[in-house]
Amino acid sequence: MFVQKNFLLIVLALAVVFAFAMRATIFQQSASSTTVPANDTPNGFDNYWSTGKAEVNSYRLEQAQNGALNPGEAVLLFEIEAFRTDKQVKAQTPDGQEKAIPVLKTTLSKKFVTGLTEHSLLTSVFTPINNPLFPNTLKISASEQGWSGHSYTQINYRNNGYVVIGRSYEESEADEEYSFGKGMLEDELWNRIRINPDKLPKGQIQLVPGTTAARLRHKHLAPLTANVKVANYEGVLYPGKFLNSYTIEYPTDHRTLVIIFESRFPHKIVGWEETYKSKDNLLTSRAVLKKTILTDYWHHNAPADSTLREAFVSSR
Repeated sequence: MFVQKNFLLIVLALAVVFAFAMRATIFQQSASSTTVPANDTPNGFDNYWSTGKAEVNSYRLEQAQNGALNPGEAVLLFEIEAFRTDKQVKAQTPDGQEKAIPVLKTTLSKKFVTGLTEHSLLTSVFTPINNPLFPNTLKISASEQGWSGHSYTQINYRNNGYVVIGRSYEESEADEEYSFGKGMLEDELWNRIRINPDKLPKGQIQLVPGTTAARLRHKHLAPLTANVKVANYEGVLYPGKFLNSYTIEYPTDHRTLVIIFESRFPHKIVGWEETYKSKDNLLTSRAVLKKTILTDYWHHNAPADSTLREAFVSSR
């Protein structure tokens, strides 16, 4: 009687056991490979991030450039995306979905004015979520636009290391192609905070600096020694309660980045500070959170939706 009533459930359970025994799933790893903890994301992670919406945050920005602090706006967006591991692009076809894994994508946009001119920066980072087969960030793309011209940097995980291509209107950076070994990237730490801040690296580590910071300062990307630590944030500048600070200091590069985030899930990033010299002036860029929304923004791209953007970006 039990078998008759639960026949379908029994068949499904046997099928799952058989699939794992035969290593039939694309996410399974051979026993000889390095593994990561099975529970690498906190409770509530799936419920928050798998709603079909993105988390979009707007910030008041002061950005160092040309030896001065310049007013602007920043937008920091996080969303789950199906990402092809072969072409390292968003999966948009049935074939692509078969070759895709879920990643947490960061998109950080900064827009600011430098006197008469305008400046824009955009960075996207694609980090697999709790995947033993793909523990490393797979791709970073970063662009810089100004009235003088524009530049582009892309980092791809290939053959157990990272390959970098760069294109720029600047003569000294016109066409760049180089590589460095597998390691941690500063740009992925924003995703790591959101996935599980308990797993953030601490102490003295080798870290590749952020792509846009390197581009603005005309620096070559390469691993540098960094001192990193997590601490309670005791100030009053940033909104929210139970805040932590994640400090990344590069002693040889004379640059420090501090990311302020909520210690409690979903670990929202409420601001950041970045200190380095710009035209011999030691300046601190700063972003302070204004507003957070959860939205399927890709469905709000008609002219009538501009009112939604105005309410979001202009909020105080």
